[in-house]
Amino acid sequence: MTAVGPLDAMFLLGETREQPMHVGGLMLFELPEGARDQVFPDGTRDYVSRLYQDITENQTINPVFGRRVRNRPLDLGYWTWEQDDEIDLQYHVRLSGLARPARYRELFELTSRLHGTLLDRRRPLWEMQLIEGVQGRRFAIYTKIHHSMVDGVTALRWMQQMLTTDPTKTGMPAPYALPIEQPGGLGEWARSDRVEPAVGSGQHVVAGGGPSLAELFAAVGRIPAEAGRAVGGVGRVLGDLAGLSSVGLRGAFRRLQSENSSVAFQAPQTIFNQPITGARRFAAQSWPMERLEKVRANTGATLNDVMLAMCSGALRNYLLELNALPDKALTAMVPVSLRGSSDTAAPGGANSLATLVADLATDQPDPERRIRRIMESTAGGKQFLSQLSPLQNLMMGAIGVGSAGPAAVIPGLAGRTAPPYNLVISNIPGPAESPLYWNRSRLLGMYPASIVLNGQALNISVTSYAHQLHFGLTGCRRTVPHLQRLLTHLETALTELELL
Repeated sequence: MTAVGPLDAMFLLGETREQPMHVGGLMLFELPEGARDQVFPDGTRDYVSRLYQDITENQTINPVFGRRVRNRPLDLGYWTWEQDDEIDLQYHVRLSGLARPARYRELFELTSRLHGTLLDRRRPLWEMQLIEGVQGRRFAIYTKIHHSMVDGVTALRWMQQMLTTDPTKTGMPAPYALPIEQPGGLGEWARSDRVEPAVGSGQHVVAGGGPSLAELFAAVGRIPAEAGRAVGGVGRVLGDLAGLSSVGLRGAFRRLQSENSSVAFQAPQTIFNQPITGARRFAAQSWPMERLEKVRANTGATLNDVMLAMCSGALRNYLLELNALPDKALTAMVPVSLRGSSDTAAPGGANSLATLVADLATDQPDPERRIRRIMESTAGGKQFLSQLSPLQNLMMGAIGVGSAGPAAVIPGLAGRTAPPYNLVISNIPGPAESPLYWNRSRLLGMYPASIVLNGQALNISVTSYAHQLHFGLTGCRRTVPHLQRLLTHLETALTELELL
């Protein structure tokens, strides 16, 4: 039994039927040549059904995916992980079929429904769906895992575990299985003896699968004495954080960013910052990296700035179309991973994130002036984060995520108070190698599906693969109307940037 980390616990505490707290992803594959003509030893011809049979009957579950969460009186109010010794793999892994030939629209509709349902807390908090029947000899895999278990970077690494550069290799593992001749993947970061920094010490200790309750109590007891030394400037705002109130979080974030950001907690009210329902809509599309690279070279921006400028232009045109564009510029919370090339450098539990708030300059009609403002904003935010210690950065992540919390958990608050930011835009680095395969099937695209909150009804997540950027848009089905139109507006925004 191991304790759940404090930032990880926020995702458990904040979950409701309207607000599922899992991250997911949709992977699109092309069937290998001759797959439909292949006859298996049992006489079947359905390639995807055979894959489903293999991964549910012939693979061992990684212990990380055998953990379930508990919050019992015995644990004195702390969330803990414990192993589930009776895992029903055919519950967690399912086979679905679309009416053939299904367009991407039907695939995204199914993904939307799957992404809107809660994970069962009596079981390990993950699910996987094989989806057959996509037009063009294609099938898809949709996965979701609770955010208390992983952050977005780790979730992407989890998905990459199942892939190879060998187009002839068979017997590849599902992501929940133990690694098969793939060191450095899931089996490495999921090991129970991973090294993590000790609270307030600046030293590294062997976590042994996570702190015991006694160790956790001891660590918490050391915080008041060590906070000033370990946290430095952040120590001035611990009093505000203790209450976790809207005012306290705003004050903490303002004090931390006031000298480096003019947009922290300056977001206008938009249609995105309203109450949400439990239903989701998901849309996705890919763009060649070459197009964004040309804009980067012409403007001197970073690739991430160009991506933010695409989102900014798309949001501006989308809101104009709905006659809902505010006079004041929208802002975005941008997560910044604290994980380097090795996860041993990352503080905290499953989630190791800092955050910055970026000015999206949606009040500026000129795309060149818009991207210049975005560049200035992100440069200032990154400079500020670079001056903080790893623990301070982790606290920034907690404050940035938690600042949306009051509207998310207090009934009637969403839409009635100024939002801390208007939406989350996340850029998660994808695999460097391409093309990649799973059991001879070529990976065509990978699209993140993330969390939306009460008062934060839209999330844009992006990852890279095969010289393309893959956008995954997740929104509340009711609060964000015609979400798929944002895809057209993203293309328009990129075209405008290419003319600079």
